[in-house]
Amino acid sequence: MNSSRSEDIEIRRKRLRFRSNHRGLKEMDLFLGSFSDRYMDEFDHDQLDTYEALLEENDPDVWSWITGTTAPDTHETPVLKLIRDFKFYERNN
Repeated sequence: MNSSRSEDIEIRRKRLRFRSNHRGLKEMDLFLGSFSDRYMDEFDHDQLDTYEALLEENDPDVWSWITGTTAPDTHETPVLKLIRDFKFYERNN
């Protein structure tokens, strides 16, 4: 990977991490902020695309998808599964 591409992905990760921590609903800020702290550095470009698309959705919809409601097909992805499997309480104790 060349350095400019590497820099681009790092800037994008920082932007998505910020958006994860500043959603609007405190529960989403805490949960997605912790999730992004844990996984963001491991995500490749495709996973970042998927995660960013999820962040474009409304908080109540995303929260219901995380807590068990079936998401639209476009969001039923391995990234959403990873979010659903994320153990916030283990990460923050």
